[in-house]
Amino acid sequence: MTEQKSKYIEIVNWIRKKIAEGELTVGNRIYSENELVSIFGVSRQTVRHAISILCNEGVLERKRGSGTYISKPKERKKDTKRIAVITTYIDEYIFPAIIKRVEQRLSKEGYVIQLSFTNNSVEKERQILEEILKSKSVDGIIVEATKSGLPNPNLHLYNELKENDIPFIFINSYYPEIDAPHVSMNDRKAGHLVTQHLLSCGHRNIAAIFKCDDGQGMLRYAGYMDALIEADIRIRGERVIWIDTDEQRNLSEDTGRILRRIRNCTACVCYNDEVANKLVAICLEQGMKVPQDISITGMDNSDLTTYCEVPLTSAINPIKELGETVAKAILDLLAGRPVEKEIELEPKLEIRHSVRMVNEIS
Repeated sequence: MTEQKSKYIEIVNWIRKKIAEGELTVGNRIYSENELVSIFGVSRQTVRHAISILCNEGVLERKRGSGTYISKPKERKKDTKRIAVITTYIDEYIFPAIIKRVEQRLSKEGYVIQLSFTNNSVEKERQILEEILKSKSVDGIIVEATKSGLPNPNLHLYNELKENDIPFIFINSYYPEIDAPHVSMNDRKAGHLVTQHLLSCGHRNIAAIFKCDDGQGMLRYAGYMDALIEADIRIRGERVIWIDTDEQRNLSEDTGRILRRIRNCTACVCYNDEVANKLVAICLEQGMKVPQDISITGMDNSDLTTYCEVPLTSAINPIKELGETVAKAILDLLAGRPVEKEIELEPKLEIRHSVRMVNEIS
């Protein structure tokens, strides 16, 4: 935990203690931002984040032009002991392992999960959120953002969840416009890790395939660029292939464009293991050998890495820790305990047989 993050939690707990001891009561105006900055020796941004957490929980309320006050406690809604878990998919890729770990952790605390999936569709996301708001049948929500790299028409529903005192936390991907915690792998670090590995193996002409309609794709692309810049290698846009959700499902239909983009490249960084697995199949079908003709890396270290015809080198997404961490975070939110806004778990590299050493280093 960084000093800044620990400081905002310290401010949150300090205000809570003042309320518990009766020093601050309903209707009292709390210290100004400037006073809190002086007391704790932190930035104004840190103070605002602490106040924002307490406002979201209903402990404080802001009055425009007047200040921030202790609010009247809202009548607590009846606990359902049910938590909604909304992911883009359920029974494929890394999702079963994440959901299993979430369910194990929550069941120990007496909760059951209400499982839904959006199929990465904003329409399906809207239906699920509207039903939750209508029924008020859950205490909290763990949710994976849908197509988080694009403008989303459902953001107002997340604000309605706040108004209805239904806490939520994002997993894997999130909406930057919504002030809520998220738990994910450090996707930028993952993109950097696999690209750096290719560079260390002598590759200099490195293509890439990333998703354009989710935030993870953007962050993994940023990590790819970071590694190339550090190695003083020119970033060439014609070597980067952008795909959306539908194109990922049917990657073989885009064989011509992919082969044109990776021509003259000795390696390719893939958005995830699913894309890497499909790229291996395309290359082998075209008579290209992996890794002799082209080295390929994935990300997430899913089961596909070993099922692939050529076992894939991949960045490890710590999915068990991810599930455990997000489950603990939603329990903390339900208990009124502060939760860090950004919880990003560090990836590691799993080296298999899809990358070879080359002699391109000048």
